[in-house]
Amino acid sequence: MRKPMVVANWKMHGTLAEARVLAAQVRDGLRRTRGVEVVLCPPFTALAAVADALAGSAIGLGAQNCHWEASGAFTGEVSAAMLVELGCRLVVLGHSERRQHLGEADHQVNLKVRAALHHGLVPLLCVGESAHERSQGLTFTTVEGQLRAGLGGVSPDAIGRCIVAYEPIWAIGTGVNATPAQASEVHGYLRGLLSELASKEVAQTVRILYGGSVKPENAAELLREPEIDGALVGGASLQAATFVGIVKKAAVRGANPKE
Repeated sequence: MRKPMVVANWKMHGTLAEARVLAAQVRDGLRRTRGVEVVLCPPFTALAAVADALAGSAIGLGAQNCHWEASGAFTGEVSAAMLVELGCRLVVLGHSERRQHLGEADHQVNLKVRAALHHGLVPLLCVGESAHERSQGLTFTTVEGQLRAGLGGVSPDAIGRCIVAYEPIWAIGTGVNATPAQASEVHGYLRGLLSELASKEVAQTVRILYGGSVKPENAAELLREPEIDGALVGGASLQAATFVGIVKKAAVRGANPKE
């Protein structure tokens, strides 16, 4: 069975002092929690501080982006190799906010996925449709295009090392989450595509997370869906108690995978 995963995306929030406190609170709140994998993705500036706070715990460190080159004249960018040196095990790639606000294109996301894999990082590839695309019946077309482009040229074995996150843009930060049925339908479609891109066996091992206004109140209902393997949590991850509550809901799923 796929082990549930909950990833915290802190986005552009948190001073060093705030990051240390939040990471320590999450660490302490999850000391006895089992059956779920947890990763915190703070801003680049707080990666080292959060790594120190998480030392000795089972909580992993992740980053919110990386460049596709290992080094070079790319002012303001951070490479996958640099993230590995800091202790990162995962990197979020292709988030809709980067696509929308920074003009990140599918081919760039693909280069980043391949760079992350090359350096031993787990790529967390984000896909998701806008409200307009959903209203026009283009949800499947959109997520298929993003998934196929993001994993282009990636071997079946390497696809098995990736994680996918379905984040409908219309649900991110809006307080309106996709219903369990809506999310499950897209997750199932994505798993079918992974079967084509790799194999049915590989597709069954890849975790597909849901993101978009996840909170303790809706996490259990979402995670009851067999195709939803965890959550990518944005705003709700900035409060330790709220995030810990979501993780504990996922841990119940991990302890009772058939329920």
